[in-house]
Amino acid sequence: MGIGSPIPFRWRKMENASIEYGMNFAFGGTGVFETLVSAPNMTVQIDLFQRQLQKTLFFKADINSSIALVSMAGNDYTAYLARNGTTEGLSAFTKAMIKQLGLNLRRIESLGVQKIAVMILQPLGCLPSETISYFYKNCSTSGNSLSLVHNQVLEKTVEKLNNKSKESVFVILDMYRAFLSALKKEAHQPGTMKFKDQLRPCCEAVTTGYKCGNVEGGKKMYVVCNNPNSKFFWDDVHPSQAGWRAVYLALKSSAFSYI
Repeated sequence: MGIGSPIPFRWRKMENASIEYGMNFAFGGTGVFETLVSAPNMTVQIDLFQRQLQKTLFFKADINSSIALVSMAGNDYTAYLARNGTTEGLSAFTKAMIKQLGLNLRRIESLGVQKIAVMILQPLGCLPSETISYFYKNCSTSGNSLSLVHNQVLEKTVEKLNNKSKESVFVILDMYRAFLSALKKEAHQPGTMKFKDQLRPCCEAVTTGYKCGNVEGGKKMYVVCNNPNSKFFWDDVHPSQAGWRAVYLALKSSAFSYI
């Protein structure tokens, strides 16, 4: 898209740090609420953004012509289930989480950002952490159903926010369809990237109880494929660079039309 990667908030004071392409306030593993990692949730991340505005690090003209990308990738659900959340309580949890997400989006708009792209959930049931139970052959129906319910509620919330705005400030980036499109494309289709065994990650634990990158007694408890570019997923939850490029190609036309 011709846009450089925004500098992470943590690196803003490093020598030669540049804010030419904006700033990334995200922290890995976080969510709308508190998750399983000790890092700022989305509300606090917006606090950090607001403080940079108060320091006049960015000018009003910069903000007016900027695009904010808001991502909620599923860490809240991981934390909910890890804390013994029930299947029966998922619907109420989803509504509460997206209600807070809606408040966060409205707040970003109130800070002067006039274009806000909101990523809906990818098919969670197709992540290797789920497909391992099916020997990486099929996606989990229940996992994908969770994504669909979440996305439906979020899309309605975004629609209401746009109805209250003078212009359509918010746009949905359909990560669900983009992921499925990238995973299902055939080799003969133009612009496609063909992946081998597409639900199996490049980096896998050697046995249960471990993850990609784990080391025990100096021994690697994981294996890495020979060619990461041949895999859509890098590890049990994250796409590889090639995987993200395939998703980008699936989103390209809608993303460019918004800009």
